[in-house]
Amino acid sequence: MTNKTLIELKGTSTQMLLEVGELAEILHWGKNIDVSLPQSRLALQRPVPYGRLDDDIAMSLSPELARGLFSSPALEGHRNGLDWAPVFTISETIHYDNQLTLVSEDACAGLTLKTELQLDQHDVVKVRHTLTNNKPGAYQVNRLANTLMLPERAKELMTFFGRWVHEFQTVRQPLLQGGFQQENRRGRTSHEHYPAIVAGTSHFDEMTGDVWGFHFAWSGNHRLRVDVKADGRRYAQAEVIYLPGEVALEQGESITTPWLYASYSDRGLNGMSQQFHEHVRHSILPSEFSSKPRPIHLNTWEGIYFEHDPDYIMSMATQAAQMGVERFIIDDGWFKGRDGDKAALGDWLLDETKYPNGLAPVVEHVNKLGMEFGLWFEPEMINKNSDLYRAHPEWLLAVDSYQQPAGRNQYVIDLQNEDAFNYLFERLDYFLSTYNIAYIKWDMNREVVQPGHEGRAAGYEQVVRYYQLVDKVRAKHPNVEIESCAAGGGRIDFEVLKRTHRFWASDNNDALERQSIQRGMSYFFPPEVMGSHIGASHCHSTRRRHAIEFRGLTALFGHMGIELDPVKESDVEKQGFERYIKLHKSLRSLLHSGNSWRLMTDDKAHQISAVVAKDKSQAVIQIAQLAMPTNSLSGHLRIPGLDPKARYQVSVLDKPALFDDIVNYQPPWMEEGCELTGEWCEEIGLTMPILDSETAVLVQLQRI
Repeated sequence: MTNKTLIELKGTSTQMLLEVGELAEILHWGKNIDVSLPQSRLALQRPVPYGRLDDDIAMSLSPELARGLFSSPALEGHRNGLDWAPVFTISETIHYDNQLTLVSEDACAGLTLKTELQLDQHDVVKVRHTLTNNKPGAYQVNRLANTLMLPERAKELMTFFGRWVHEFQTVRQPLLQGGFQQENRRGRTSHEHYPAIVAGTSHFDEMTGDVWGFHFAWSGNHRLRVDVKADGRRYAQAEVIYLPGEVALEQGESITTPWLYASYSDRGLNGMSQQFHEHVRHSILPSEFSSKPRPIHLNTWEGIYFEHDPDYIMSMATQAAQMGVERFIIDDGWFKGRDGDKAALGDWLLDETKYPNGLAPVVEHVNKLGMEFGLWFEPEMINKNSDLYRAHPEWLLAVDSYQQPAGRNQYVIDLQNEDAFNYLFERLDYFLSTYNIAYIKWDMNREVVQPGHEGRAAGYEQVVRYYQLVDKVRAKHPNVEIESCAAGGGRIDFEVLKRTHRFWASDNNDALERQSIQRGMSYFFPPEVMGSHIGASHCHSTRRRHAIEFRGLTALFGHMGIELDPVKESDVEKQGFERYIKLHKSLRSLLHSGNSWRLMTDDKAHQISAVVAKDKSQAVIQIAQLAMPTNSLSGHLRIPGLDPKARYQVSVLDKPALFDDIVNYQPPWMEEGCELTGEWCEEIGLTMPILDSETAVLVQLQRI
């Protein structure tokens, strides 16, 4: 116990207690408690079992095999086979304003490790390491992981999986012995293995249980793991997967891990999500845009694909403006030779055969209609059938003498090649400087295979250079907003969001599929950064058809837009688009600032989402019927987060066109409305209507 200091990091409702001596160990990460009694630490001293090492070995923020911890170490590396088992000792501790910086040294190995740990007012923790090589000879870094400890009561995991057009799916598994590991080696954040995980007490759910959520803010190859040691202690790790030989630190050089974000809640998954949402709103989103209303989009992709006619596009814009659209985006197909997806990527010159009068008339027309103009780019990609590739085949991110498989008929540009990097910036800068472009849809439609620069592995540095390219564009054009799209939800993480303003959650506009995709995304991201569009009645990705009411209400709980050709749509459909655009605008300030809730239901055929205003003055609730009801009655809707003593007027804002066709009568409150207290809403609730499959109802509560 000598020479050890107890350090407290405190958020609004959570707390982290660390004991700092030679190393730092988390003693408590949970609810705020009183730590004033001097002997409290004695209650946490561990026994030492027989048959093991003779001393108690702490689980530190940087686990080390050389101390005898026998866990996954935070650092694996060597200096030509030497200095492979470092033992770091804390030499400096800096603690202020719920921020802790620890500087640790291993003089023998010639290494310094700086650990930064912060806990903010939204109860979100973030941690990262910086490793510095202090002596001659390159130090080869194989692994450098962020580690946080978990209590023994964390006995269950919720993890994420997915694929293209089916992102952000969740699955549960026990955490009793052994552990869990998930790797992504696709070169971007990926559809398959979104870099997040949730640990919790057994059977934790949306409303109850202790949960610890983790999000790794990195847009490339990564590894997440949660382990249970033989003694029952648990820990979570997140790290970049460095390819062989990728990181070699010369004397004086350093490498810093991405931030690992984490948050504890004793109020289940909703409490965790609300904490992450507030952190995103106040600490990650660019401050100059966080208070700006999110403009309603029309994106042309599913409307015209590669068929570009400026006069027709202007007629699309005219009708879009009449429906209330606020931002008009021209997607793929506008640049030289781009008549399909097999050619021209990289040739960022306007196609003058499609736009004989240039792009200016279209931009000016859109602006005169009161809308912002946006344009699609895929800067990191190249087709071999392009003038750029024919001129610069050496710009490919590849290893000479090997033939990569194509992906979406395209390949990746080596951003570490200065000429290639500068060319891409110059092309982006030209269009942003020449035209009044307020928005870029920045796409990345293929996975990265065998990323090589001058023969060496370069997956890590490619991601760093992508960040630098976006940073350079934003520095030159600070008022331009950027959407992160990667064939839908393939590049969605906090580090991207520091540079961008919106994610395209999925290429799938099917309202039924979007219900689960958007729910999965909501665990870590607030609705205003989630692009959510009303598509055509016949979905392009699933071939299903849905009524405008279901499509409209599904798109409502995000950053709303439409993705179709309004010129070809019927008057009835256009009236529907206009109705949901107006509805979204009327609720936008609430949806994009309030507390989001995923509500519990006794029937998995229902999915219920709600947003409650911060001041508890109003709320909106979406009841989505995903499949046939299990029972003939649908149970009760209970609504948390309201003022228990206040009275609320309950009313229906929207419902299916055939709402009354399958029942003798629906609950009377749906026609007549009713007044209820917040306490009644949370504890007893409302009888839910009987709905057809793939329909939804929108309910509003307003404080009287």
